[in-house]
Amino acid sequence: MSVQMVLLPVFVQVALTLALLIGMVLARRQTLVSGETKIRDIALGEPNWPKRATQIGNCYRNQFELPVLFYALIALALPLRHADLFLVLMSWVFVVTRLFHAGVFVSSNDLGRRSTIWIAGGLVLLAMWLYFALKILLLI
Repeated sequence: MSVQMVLLPVFVQVALTLALLIGMVLARRQTLVSGETKIRDIALGEPNWPKRATQIGNCYRNQFELPVLFYALIALALPLRHADLFLVLMSWVFVVTRLFHAGVFVSSNDLGRRSTIWIAGGLVLLAMWLYFALKILLLI
């Protein structure tokens, strides 16, 4: 499997994270410029942002939870030459679940749909880690 094919889903996940970062910055800046949020209300990291800015910020922060295990897996699988077609396909499935999760998170924020998508991504990541661990431990 080529390095490009293995890393492309990683780049898409990074792009999602950066897009959410930009969205969060713009949403927060807009509330500061409009006067809806005062600097004194958030200066020490207090969670006093309006709902929309908080929603995008929480979605951004979520990209540093489950995806960290995805990044670690790819960072190990690539140099160990265990990044095969299965891992690449499952990487795409995982990243697509992250895209859908973020889409729900920043739009309707329907907790039922969001949770279902999160669980699906978590199960995909679990399968990827089990597959990788078995390949390493059983020398397949």
